[in-house]
Amino acid sequence: MTEVLKQKIIGVCDTKIAQKGADVGVSFYAFFKNKNDTPELLMEAATWWIKTQQLDHFEKAVKIKMLVEHS
Repeated sequence: MTEVLKQKIIGVCDTKIAQKGADVGVSFYAFFKNKNDTPELLMEAATWWIKTQQLDHFEKAVKIKMLVEHS
């Protein structure tokens, strides 16, 4: 996983946790705008989420942050 994607995921998770608490869920789409302006980064996130980690569609933001920080 690229450093750019790691920082993006951690930042979004931190924001969501601060706004909605530790039980907030996210999907890999949470890290991107509705307009797909970075398709390579989106595919990297999708591959990591679906193939590498085999995660469900929604997961707790705290779990995702921990996985990214330890990868």
